[in-house]
Amino acid sequence: MKKVVFTLITALTFITVSGQTIEELKSEQATKKDSVADIQSRVDALQGQIDAFPGWKKGAFGTIGANLSGFSNWYSQGKPNNSAGNIGVTVNGFANLDREKFFWRNSGNINLQWVKLDNKDVATDDDSFSGTTDVFTISSLYGRKLSKNFAISGLGEYRTTVLNNFNDPGYLDLGLGATWTPITDLVVVIHPLNYNFVFSKNDAIYESSLGAKIVADYTRQIGAVNFKTNFSTFQSYKSSDLSNWTWINSLGYTLWNGIGLGFEFGLRNNKQEALDYAVNKAPVLDPTATFESIDNEIQSYWLFGINYAF
Repeated sequence: MKKVVFTLITALTFITVSGQTIEELKSEQATKKDSVADIQSRVDALQGQIDAFPGWKKGAFGTIGANLSGFSNWYSQGKPNNSAGNIGVTVNGFANLDREKFFWRNSGNINLQWVKLDNKDVATDDDSFSGTTDVFTISSLYGRKLSKNFAISGLGEYRTTVLNNFNDPGYLDLGLGATWTPITDLVVVIHPLNYNFVFSKNDAIYESSLGAKIVADYTRQIGAVNFKTNFSTFQSYKSSDLSNWTWINSLGYTLWNGIGLGFEFGLRNNKQEALDYAVNKAPVLDPTATFESIDNEIQSYWLFGINYAF
């Protein structure tokens, strides 16, 4: 009987002590959670101050899209034995310096795509990847601040292709004017004094000229989303046939460890390129084509695939 009573007392004591220990542990855990939250809030506040401090801010994000396929004796299509593929890569990067009296903003965009369609029943068929989308743009903007949102500025912007016909054509804009920053992350450049240098082997079509340069760029990161839109136009004082504009939009959504989904599309209008295509590159050439006779359609491209944020 004594043994039974002793056992019951021991069990009740253990339960009571254990209950008190659990409550104490829970209380201590809650205290530590509050401490961790306080520390994290202070760290976030310091990071916010660091991000707001004038200085170099750098970043980049890009998208990779790929689609490969192969068919063997797939008779329902016109080419039953073939292999096909589409690979695309786009990268957007920036490096910006912001000081009390001046700023220096640098950015770059590159978009390359390759496709192939190998008809295995045709021995002379091209089985290699050929470049399709080919965009390369870099720009550098320097400004001396007259106020918080207004500055006198100078801009250099270079655009060309990389895979095919590098610098043929190539465009270099150098100009002076003003830059307006009405809100955070939005930069509007208005340069009434700008010279558009055009580099090409075909001087009969491409021509450099003096004109006005306007650029609007909005680059922002909101949580897991990276977004960039850039509109750049040159309006020639000599002739509207020498004017051009390009609008590129990029979006990246991070899902895990910097990896996510990305989408980019671009639009362009360039009458000189349209005439060059009609005269020298179209499947059916038209050597008599002129600026007035060509159908200057809007150029476009798009890419969707896996995104990585640096």
